[in-house]
Amino acid sequence: MNILMLCNKSPYPPSEGGPMAMNSLVTGLLEAGHTVKVMALNSNKYHVDLESIPQDYRDKTGIEFVDVNLSVRISEAFKNLFSDESYHVKRFISQQFKDRLAEVLDKEKFDIVQLEMIYMAPYIDTIRAHSDAVIVLRAHNVEHLIWNRIAKKTVFFAKRWYINHLVRTLKKYEMSVLDRVDGIAAITPNDALFFRRVTATPVIDLPFGVNINKFHPVFEVGDAPTFYHIGSMDWMPNQEGIKWLLNNVWSDVLKRVPDAKLYLAGRNMPKWLTGTKKKNVIVVGEVPDAHEFVNGNNVAIVPLFSGSGMRIKIIESMALGKTVITTTVGAEGIQYSEMDDIIIADNEPKMIENICRLYKHPEEAEAIGLNARRLIEEIYDNKKIINRLGIFYNELTTKRKITILD
Repeated sequence: MNILMLCNKSPYPPSEGGPMAMNSLVTGLLEAGHTVKVMALNSNKYHVDLESIPQDYRDKTGIEFVDVNLSVRISEAFKNLFSDESYHVKRFISQQFKDRLAEVLDKEKFDIVQLEMIYMAPYIDTIRAHSDAVIVLRAHNVEHLIWNRIAKKTVFFAKRWYINHLVRTLKKYEMSVLDRVDGIAAITPNDALFFRRVTATPVIDLPFGVNINKFHPVFEVGDAPTFYHIGSMDWMPNQEGIKWLLNNVWSDVLKRVPDAKLYLAGRNMPKWLTGTKKKNVIVVGEVPDAHEFVNGNNVAIVPLFSGSGMRIKIIESMALGKTVITTTVGAEGIQYSEMDDIIIADNEPKMIENICRLYKHPEEAEAIGLNARRLIEEIYDNKKIINRLGIFYNELTTKRKITILD
């Protein structure tokens, strides 16, 4: 099939969750024999130099960018208070992108146009006007649920009121899109169930997959396991979780295991974190090789209390044979067996207890890491996932042809 992927940011380099999820499909579809073209918004928040992308990748995908400024403008945000438009979505609308998309669609026939996240839905009308391709929304999350969880945890009244306004308008927009696409590919079973309850549009749950052959696990855990977190720190749920970990958990951990160390890696570290004085907390920042960083440590800590969708960094850590301690929210969408291939700790006492136990009994971390790798091989192998997506594409294109004939 000939597939056009519209992305809210470049899938390459795959250095954080969204690009990783997009890139896994791009590379998987290409390996399966499909043709893929990528068009992406290139924002000031996540800007990629086209020339930095390997020539082979550019040749295979025909990847091209249109610049967009996603900075929050105070005046626009204020005016939005008196509107039913989603300010989240509005920032991703670019007339230049619409014009270029129309040119691409007029020039080439596509079987599938895939929207990566709800923020690319404003381009549905342009697609319909210039193509008879099947439109698939790949829902990385149920976006309004992420912000709803954040709003519930926001203490300051005025800020909570404003976030609730954003939730209401985003939900209205998100729900309006579901019946305008031909198919929805949700990353988790829970998200897929949500969509099936509110729309008749065909839905598939399609998790993030990894190329098993590119993940070389290190299972051995030394006598003094090190703990780590890796993730983009401009994502609010990550900031929320790390603040909780440092303020509510880490000091108590050190009272029981004084030599424990926590390494924090990821893009866009905030000043409050880079300047932390917490004992035995090492802020590494963005790392050149995420696999090397993970393999240089032993136990991942992913304390998430808001968000939706699948945590790609968790899948990657498990693929590298690491034990992951996370929350119920963090493990959403992963088909795990608790204490066999992942550890769930939703409160301070459980988090403290599990960190200390693994530090004192590193053989447990090694055993769970082995099980985690097996789980990834069984369920999250990208080849298996791409095969399922291909079947879904075929079903949708067949249905579309029948509808056109009728």
